[in-house]
Amino acid sequence: MFTGLVETKGEIIELNPQQPGMRLVIRHAEIAGAAAVGDSIAVSGCCLTVIAIDGDLLNFDVGDETLKCTTLGRKQVGQAINLERSLQIGDQLGGHFVTGHVDSMGLVDERVDDEQWSTVWFRVPPRLTSQMAAKGSVAVDGVSLTLVDVEVQRFSVMLIPHTLAKTTLGELKARDKVNIETDILAKYVEKQLEGRTG
Repeated sequence: MFTGLVETKGEIIELNPQQPGMRLVIRHAEIAGAAAVGDSIAVSGCCLTVIAIDGDLLNFDVGDETLKCTTLGRKQVGQAINLERSLQIGDQLGGHFVTGHVDSMGLVDERVDDEQWSTVWFRVPPRLTSQMAAKGSVAVDGVSLTLVDVEVQRFSVMLIPHTLAKTTLGELKARDKVNIETDILAKYVEKQLEGRTG
């Protein structure tokens, strides 16, 4: 489990195809220094397991299904990527419960910058917006955000200067793809309602 409060950005060093998946290597001295093989780390919102550590390099194996369903298969060497270590019992929960299991990719539909703030609209499948509500929570590339407006096929969030500077969301532009994870509580509520009406 994660909070969606991204700790830092790492740098993608290698993307090595290893059938049927890929070996992903990310550089970040602090995270690598504190991590251990077997740890779970949210990488752009995807829960991945550390399989090796070499100095300041973290190694992850990314499966074929993850490459198909998330943006990890579209990344390039040299790109920045959001990192968050898993939540520990007793940690402060400042975001919301994020599992690191991406529901779908979304598309940046529109970005409106206002001084140092930005409003961003994301286009997603309607099955995801049915699990969203204004003032609720959503994770975009692993970042816990508050929903502003929710429509049938898209939703908006407001990004504060800190989020724009400290995460990869500051680099977003129209047509970019992102990882979307809806609130786990909304999933369970929807499932219960389906059972009652089914």
